Amino acid sequence: MQHGKYRFIVGFLTVPLAIYGLFVIWPFIQSIFYSFTDWSGLSPEFEMVGFKNFTRMLDDEVFWKSLQHSVMFVVLLPLVTLTLALFFAFMLNVGGRRRKNAAIAGVRGSSFYKVVYFFPQVLSIAIVALLFQFAYNPNSGALNSGLKAVGLDGVQPDWLGDPDLALWCVFAVLVWCTVGFFVVLFSAGMASIPKDYYEAALLDGANRMTTFFKITLPLLWDTVQSGWAYMGILALGAESFAVVQIMTVGPNGGGPDYSTTVLPLYVYQKAFRDGQAAYATTIGVALLIVTLLFVAVVMRMGRRERLEY
Repeated sequence: MQHGKYRFIVGFLTVPLAIYGLFVIWPFIQSIFYSFTDWSGLSPEFEMVGFKNFTRMLDDEVFWKSLQHSVMFVVLLPLVTLTLALFFAFMLNVGGRRRKNAAIAGVRGSSFYKVVYFFPQVLSIAIVALLFQFAYNPNSGALNSGLKAVGLDGVQPDWLGDPDLALWCVFAVLVWCTVGFFVVLFSAGMASIPKDYYEAALLDGANRMTTFFKITLPLLWDTVQSGWAYMGILALGAESFAVVQIMTVGPNGGGPDYSTTVLPLYVYQKAFRDGQAAYATTIGVALLIVTLLFVAVVMRMGRRERLEY
């Protein structure tokens, strides 16, 4: 009986694992291999160059700028996004005033707010980037027009053209377009927490902040940990690439003086703009290492005894 069970499991997993290995694992292996060559990406011919690409990468000032920006995103973006999402979700589910028929309830109109917060998820990231590019326009954008309307004519920043502001403008867009997803995710998790826990805590004199840190956050910790890892991967992947590629200005693409260049964008530029596929795969290997380190740190720091209810 046991022999038949294991044979069934092996037979069931063979095809999915083969597909995963072909389309996920094999490209990683190829990338690592090509990082030791001088392949241009335009010709099938290449030669082995050893660690030359890695040495070049370590001496590349733009790479270090890109790495710095990506690390900033991977540290701050999950922190800001998840903090806002937890606050909004708590207010929408638990933080409202007591009502006659319920001691625990969200703020009034919470169903409407959930739709509003989730709305950016309906839009394509490319559309979001274009909309904010128009909003950041220093001459006719909504932000500077709003400042002018309230009498701040002298305060007209060049949002995406200023090296000190451009990266933070991109950061704000990424927060805006991702926080709604986690509001809905955390709201679903909070809805599964028994209301009796909150009612007992309130009867004992606990305030809303105490119930959040003593009840909500511990029981929601697994979801928060998964969200942190997912948010960090987004910050190192397609989300940051798309927003920077579409929004930022400059002859080099990636903001003035590479002030918004991130690792995914730099990989793209070297591979498809400069025809240096081997060097691009080398940067991609560095990006893979950063991503794995981030996930490992998050999973290690977030490890704790599982709570059940």
